[in-house]
Amino acid sequence: MPKAMTYKANSVIYFQGDISDRIYILKAGRVSLNSNDIETGEPVRDSIQTGEFFGVKSALGKYPREENAIALSDSHVVVFTVPEFEQLALSNTRIVMKMLNVFSNQLRRLHTKVRGLLAEGEQVDPELGLFRIGEYYMKKKEYDKALYAFQKYLTYYPSGAYHQLANKHAQQVEQYASQYGIGQGPGLPASETGEAAAASSGANGGRRSADEVPKPELGPIAKQYYNAVSSFSQGNYAEAMKQFKTIVDTSEDREYVVKSMFEIGRCLYSLERYDACIRHFTALVQRYPKMPDLDEALYYLGQSYERSGDSDRAIGFYKKILSRSGVSEALKRKVNNALRSMQGA
Repeated sequence: MPKAMTYKANSVIYFQGDISDRIYILKAGRVSLNSNDIETGEPVRDSIQTGEFFGVKSALGKYPREENAIALSDSHVVVFTVPEFEQLALSNTRIVMKMLNVFSNQLRRLHTKVRGLLAEGEQVDPELGLFRIGEYYMKKKEYDKALYAFQKYLTYYPSGAYHQLANKHAQQVEQYASQYGIGQGPGLPASETGEAAAASSGANGGRRSADEVPKPELGPIAKQYYNAVSSFSQGNYAEAMKQFKTIVDTSEDREYVVKSMFEIGRCLYSLERYDACIRHFTALVQRYPKMPDLDEALYYLGQSYERSGDSDRAIGFYKKILSRSGVSEALKRKVNNALRSMQGA
């Protein structure tokens, strides 16, 4: 059941870099989300309005929090887990629409910028708006954010007009991030944009069906993989694990086999099967010591040992991650937060 909680003035509801499945609705009081502007790096402080959600994006996507949430006055909030929030959303379409438009202050600002790129007076439905958020980040070569947006599109519009194109872009940006790194590499090909898809559908001005949008060739294994990713992003961890196992058992594509094996470990962790998660990731790291997701695999090992009560081993894995070169700043923040949490316990 959702829980009502009270935060005293000047207390921290959550820190930037935290990972949590909690989503908040402000009932009373004043809350500020403090972050940095995505373009200028300048400090940004967004005030949460009564009745507004916050913490949605990071909770649904299993991403680190991108801002600090501070109670400016004594504040009362309702706290949902992801399954509780999804159940609420299923029973209220207004919540779904609101979530798609404002599931974080950062995306609200981005959505405004994306709308500013469109022709004046053009009406953009939420589906197309969400797809163009992914395009916007892909153009900026911020592949992690683009991947998140495209995955969210696939989650909320599994049969949408841009489903095939979103699938292809998700595959591309993941490859670009691994090959080039954030801020480097290709952007968004002009021939593969939503605008190009719209132009190809004719001048009738009506809503396009999925069959009217160009369907890029995407291999069957890639389709299976991103269907499983979509299941995971919706919290259907058991179903996602079955789908990833099917890829491992039937595919000869080493890249997707290794990626699917990594995702199986994440499913086990999300299902709180920590002993199985430890066994799985230990075997995976031993088998593929140079896998692209090695640092994340070590992090999940540390998390699983921590959840199982083995603090010494957890700390050992966290320190091993910090000693490695090339670890992303986001992962370093997660590890440092975990260490601080354990030391303060």
